[in-house]
Amino acid sequence: MKNPVRVTITGAAGQIGYQLAFRIASGQMFGQNQPIILQLLEITPALPALNGVVMELEDCAFSTLNDVIATDDANTAFKDSEYAILVGAMPRGPGMERNDLLQANAKIFTHQGKAINDNANKEIRVLVVGNPANTNALIASSNAPNIDPQNFTAMTRLDHNRAIAHLSKKLNVSSQNIKKMIIWGNHSATQYPDVDHVTVDDTSIKDQISDDWLKSDFIPAIQQRGAEIIKARGASSAASAASAAIDHMHDWVLGSAENNWVSMGVFSDGSYGIKPGIIYSFPVRCSQGSYEIIQDLSLTEFSQERMRVTEKELREERTAIEELL
Repeated sequence: MKNPVRVTITGAAGQIGYQLAFRIASGQMFGQNQPIILQLLEITPALPALNGVVMELEDCAFSTLNDVIATDDANTAFKDSEYAILVGAMPRGPGMERNDLLQANAKIFTHQGKAINDNANKEIRVLVVGNPANTNALIASSNAPNIDPQNFTAMTRLDHNRAIAHLSKKLNVSSQNIKKMIIWGNHSATQYPDVDHVTVDDTSIKDQISDDWLKSDFIPAIQQRGAEIIKARGASSAASAASAAIDHMHDWVLGSAENNWVSMGVFSDGSYGIKPGIIYSFPVRCSQGSYEIIQDLSLTEFSQERMRVTEKELREERTAIEELL
């Protein structure tokens, strides 16, 4: 067994955090040979529920779980943390405008960014799940000047997985045979799920799907999937979001498949004409705890147009919280 690693989960008593805690503790994220110390953060009113989560974790007797720390103090939660999944965020309430939501979450992620900067391991890798994830990740990073900005990412793996599942049903093939899916841009309804490079068993799927199906069915379905789930179950995605967060961190730390790539919200470096200053979802390949954006992909005019739409939204979000960066 290796030395234990410290993993922080914020919003740990919420639906996604609850799902995450047990899967990470059981070894699903980093493997059965990697001991874990979980550091769970919640707001003060949720501490009783969080203590219940701790009791359940203890009752599972996971061989990979060395310790659990439950707290409402961000400095304690991020102390020496090597990995963090930031789930807790302010949901949109009745009558809230988009800018209101941005401002409310900006306060949360400003505070957490500072706590990460002051307390965490300097090599910490951070995944932001709480929405608006891309801009929340930008805020957290800007408040952690001593941490490499490349170590802050936003989750678009849920959208990536949803797109693969949708294609799997359409093509009647196993999801594991679908490679090179891309989610461009924001984790929002402007995201662009791009299938132009997708293969099944190393063969392009272009002649198996029509442009009409892509534009009228597939793209809207992936963009609106979260809203459809809320409508169906009366709550937002939880188990699937936790599963995607596990996938994101697993691949980032342990590496993605050599003949494939995954979608991650990362700081733009100018690739594909997306100017720096925002966290934007690109296709990436992961290896040994780092990632690289897949380069030199050919893009249709339609793809470029969709990519600019979602970039524009991210620029607008940045402008709304500019004074906090």
